[in-house]
Amino acid sequence: MRSIKQPGSPATERIQWVEARGRAFRFTLQAGLPLLEAARRGFAAEGFAGGVLNFRRGALGPFAYVMPALSTTGDNAAFYSETFRPAGGTRTRLGSMTLGMRDGAPFFHCHGLWTEADGKASGGHMMPDETIVAEPFEVEAFGVDGAMFMAEPDPETNFKLFGPVAAERTGARTTSRAFALRLRPNQDFAGCLEAFCHTHGIARAKIHGGVGSTIGARFTDGGITEPFATELAIVAGTIVPGASGGHEAALDVALIDYTGGLAEGRLVRGDNPVLMTMELVLEALDENAG
Repeated sequence: MRSIKQPGSPATERIQWVEARGRAFRFTLQAGLPLLEAARRGFAAEGFAGGVLNFRRGALGPFAYVMPALSTTGDNAAFYSETFRPAGGTRTRLGSMTLGMRDGAPFFHCHGLWTEADGKASGGHMMPDETIVAEPFEVEAFGVDGAMFMAEPDPETNFKLFGPVAAERTGARTTSRAFALRLRPNQDFAGCLEAFCHTHGIARAKIHGGVGSTIGARFTDGGITEPFATELAIVAGTIVPGASGGHEAALDVALIDYTGGLAEGRLVRGDNPVLMTMELVLEALDENAG
């Protein structure tokens, strides 16, 4: 399997996880607010301090983002581009967000694909402090109670990355057993989730959110992304019992690579290793209770 050498030693725990409770809901992002504040308000209105969300078509502007890029210093296996600030309004096509905390304040990690005002199709990593909701649009959210994604220094990658930590319960209404996860580098994306579900006795699960990167990508339709550095959003994902008796993950994703190439589709199981990180929430569908 493909792998990329990271600057630091691999952590022993390859999946960082916290079991919690959660609930799916929808809300509308308020126009005129920074995307970060609009997302925070939507979760807070349902009693949650954080969680994950997915979105489709929406409008942003002003808007700022970075793309994946090669590292010029060797301090990281890959890095970020300069910040792009396209003129006019930007129309999102799809995206995924993790809402958590960094340096004691709300923060998000958000990847998506979009079309800029001049018609350019692009994608990448949205900048929380420079991205404004231009028009109201609806998102699909999953609030987590009892866990929080916290940005902390990660010696393996030499980045400050979101990972789940236990958090005091807020008392929000929940419906499901949920697991906040962070997958560490150089392990197969689908294989990690399948093994996790097997270990934790989860027969069926739905993925909510999903922000991270893979080492290129191999798709079930034969498509291949060769450039190794990507910014990826999960569009939809499930883990269910397979015909052979084990678990099988179906992961539909969208990404941009460091050359600007865009790709969408279902990932091949067993051939898509994580590059830097992958954050998501697993909802256990077999143990839903009030």
